[in-house]
Amino acid sequence: MPFPVEAKWITRTEVKLGVCFPASFVTAMSKMNGGTVQTRVDEFVLFPFLDATDRKRIQRTCGSIDRETSSARNGGYGFPPDAVAIGANGGGDLLVLIPMVDHPGILQHSVYWWDHETGEVELLAADFSDLRKA
Repeated sequence: MPFPVEAKWITRTEVKLGVCFPASFVTAMSKMNGGTVQTRVDEFVLFPFLDATDRKRIQRTCGSIDRETSSARNGGYGFPPDAVAIGANGGGDLLVLIPMVDHPGILQHSVYWWDHETGEVELLAADFSDLRKA
C-alpha cells in the first residue's frame, strides 16, 4: 500500500541516479510513494523511492526506483542507458522517464513506455500528472 515519502528520500535517489525528477512526479510520489497508473497500453505499478526510515518502510520500498533502474540498465535487453524506470506492467515492459537532450541531468516531464520485446520507447503522456491513477 502506498504512503507518503519525505523529500530527503527522493533527493537521495536523485543523487544516486544523477538526475532531477520532474515536479509533477515528485509531487505525486511525495503523497503516495508508489501505487498504480493506467495508460492506453496497460496498467503499471509504480516503483517507490527507497525509504529507510524503519524496517517496515524498507520492506515496502526495497523494489525502489534506483534498484529497478539499475536492474533494467544491466539487463542487456536494449533498455535505454539514460532512462529511469518508474513502473512495470508485470509483463516485462517498463514506464520510464528520459533525460532532456540539452540537460542530461534533468528528466523530461514526459512519460514513456519501454517495450521489452522490441526495445522501442514510445510517448505515453506529456506529463506524469496526465496519467490516470488506477
